[in-house]
Amino acid sequence: MQFTKSICLAAVAALSLSACGDAPGTGGTRDSIRAVGSSTVYPFAKVVAENFARAHPDFRSPLIESTGTGGGIALFCEGVGPNTPDMVNASRRMKASEFETCQANGVEEIIELQVGLDGIAFASAQGGIMMNLTPEIVYQAIAARPYGEEQTAKTWADVDPSLPDEPILVYGPPSTSGTRDALKELVLEVGCDADPAMEALKESDEDRHAQICTEVRSDGAYVDQGEQDNLIVQKIGNNPKAVGVFGYSYLEENAGKVQGLPMNGVEPTYENISSFQYPGARPLYVYVKKAHLDAIPGLKEFLAEWAESWGQDGPLASIGLVPSPDATMAANTASATGEYTTITGEEL
Repeated sequence: MQFTKSICLAAVAALSLSACGDAPGTGGTRDSIRAVGSSTVYPFAKVVAENFARAHPDFRSPLIESTGTGGGIALFCEGVGPNTPDMVNASRRMKASEFETCQANGVEEIIELQVGLDGIAFASAQGGIMMNLTPEIVYQAIAARPYGEEQTAKTWADVDPSLPDEPILVYGPPSTSGTRDALKELVLEVGCDADPAMEALKESDEDRHAQICTEVRSDGAYVDQGEQDNLIVQKIGNNPKAVGVFGYSYLEENAGKVQGLPMNGVEPTYENISSFQYPGARPLYVYVKKAHLDAIPGLKEFLAEWAESWGQDGPLASIGLVPSPDATMAANTASATGEYTTITGEEL
């Protein structure tokens, strides 16, 4: 199927483009699915893409790019048409401000699929440093200015005398990563707001609160390792005194190399994440342009492949994806296989 023809046929009903092939940001041809986004969701998307290619040899294999959640959503929201991605994988929910950017650029109907659950796992090398962490400990260890004060902690024992007297060294995700956003929301802000003064600041000066509670130190104690979680695994595997922060699926995939560190006494396990007992549990998402469903060959079938893959006995569970609760999974399966329910800004 020639994409130029299909995009033109779909223009009136779906893409609402003023012209085919020449409109800025929409020209050219494409006959394969393109997805961008989260490095955490990337390995799951690759498995779904591989299974889709085997099940549907008449369609080209989807192109999956690991760009980070924030960067992926920015690309996704640039507009509609073959020069823009059809889907974005996200390790956090789309922000209201991102949704507004999409709307302003003509990406008006967006399908949101919660594909499963993951966890922000803290880990060290097998046999390496072991600690029972809390959000307060993590915050005080890696915040640039904990509770608005100068950062003076050099060792974990400086934060809490019960912890090892070893230098603080944490390898983690960059600011563009959905994993970093989840780290801020699920751990750093929780630890920061344990101080009543910070909780009060949230009401009086939201911007200053965000700066104090989520900005990480830049003196080498926290090391941004880019969008590749496997690199963090390698770093901590080579240094028994280092701690890494990445998605739970990478912890499970590398169980022979690294060990999970408990948070509030709760281990980062499949069961504890599925029950949300583990503090770092989070949902993972895929966003799809409804306008592209009839224009991109195989896109509807690819969404159906996702729905067939995210169950308890599906191929994604075997590589670390934690299935969503039954009711949530049923609703998302319906949306991926025919209902194609779109979201509104009020939901975000």
